[in-house]
Amino acid sequence: MYGDTPNALPLLERETRWEINPSHPYWEGIDEAMSIDDSTHSLFGVSKAAADLLVQEYGRYFQLRTACFRGGCLTGPNHSGTALHGFLAYLMKCVCTGAPYVVYGYKGKQVRDNIHSSDLVSAFYHFYQAPRLGQVYNMGGSRYSNCSMKEAIALCEEIAGKELRWTYTETNRIGDHIWYISDTRKFKSHYPQWRQEYDLRRLLEDIYEKNVERWMRQESDVVRASGS
Repeated sequence: MYGDTPNALPLLERETRWEINPSHPYWEGIDEAMSIDDSTHSLFGVSKAAADLLVQEYGRYFQLRTACFRGGCLTGPNHSGTALHGFLAYLMKCVCTGAPYVVYGYKGKQVRDNIHSSDLVSAFYHFYQAPRLGQVYNMGGSRYSNCSMKEAIALCEEIAGKELRWTYTETNRIGDHIWYISDTRKFKSHYPQWRQEYDLRRLLEDIYEKNVERWMRQESDVVRASGS
């Protein structure tokens, strides 16, 4: 939704991540007031923005109970991650199977917040039980669950007990965020009973435990097929 506008924030380089000063208004995360204009979204991002505005309009113009959830990194054990989408699931798969992984730009210190699908569906259900008119909510892992690429690699390696075969390229993906954490306080103020159950470690452990045997079985099948 916000395109590359977050990249204009005054970020600080830390040992393992880019970060924002604790005194900055966005320390708790990016809120719904950030502009969606004058930024590079990608066509994929623009399609989201168009749908978002239509949903808002139906809420405000026709008084329908609608909401837009502007998601951070949404993931879980059933996420079929690929090289350029669903990075945590794909990263854990590469660690487990020994497949090579490429980190694109920003020194591998780019930051994302990550929310488990169970926590996201729980948020949807809270809204469903008491819907409001034309609302917009940033929804992600927030400060409760976030990581840089380097931090994610280290944690995946720790959980799996294996090292990742990875390489780095200076070229970042177009429109990619250097730092993005969702400020979920608006949703929490509207639905104070909602709670996140999965922090980053528990989320990654869930992805690992429910997939490792299947991934290794698939890898063995590929090796056998190539040998024959």
